[in-house]
Amino acid sequence: MPSLKEENFLQILFVMSILILGTAFIIEYVFGYMPCNLCKIERIPFGLSIIILILNYNFKENQIFYSVLLMLVFSFSIIISVYHLGIEQGFFDESTVCAAKNLNLLTKEEVLKSFNELSISCKDVAFKIFGFSLTSYNIIMSILMFLLSTKIYLLSNDNKK
Repeated sequence: MPSLKEENFLQILFVMSILILGTAFIIEYVFGYMPCNLCKIERIPFGLSIIILILNYNFKENQIFYSVLLMLVFSFSIIISVYHLGIEQGFFDESTVCAAKNLNLLTKEEVLKSFNELSISCKDVAFKIFGFSLTSYNIIMSILMFLLSTKIYLLSNDNKK
């Protein structure tokens, strides 16, 4: 069985990031499930990883720097996802990021406008696959992508020696 090279791991990360973001947008815009604020924040690391991987492709001499950056990005992703799962499961209270907007509604127009601005609670799971929330899958994918980033770092470090 052929062993995978550094470039193959980078390609896997790139494709996975695109697929994960694409899936999130399909669930939101095609199926109509509105994400909460933390769900939106959980997308940021995957977008950042795409940018980092494109930069890495153009500036290959800084491979160790970009792999460390990817490890940090996916560490952030794991932390945010675990926190979100804790809110969903009732281990943590919702933060101000999740809290509904406190509106001072004075006029009829403001009241009507507030109905158009949906605020989704972070503890309410609207979309599940096989009984698990997307946050659960995000934790798994973030850990996997962190491990792939670590593998890239180790391969880059070995190549420098």
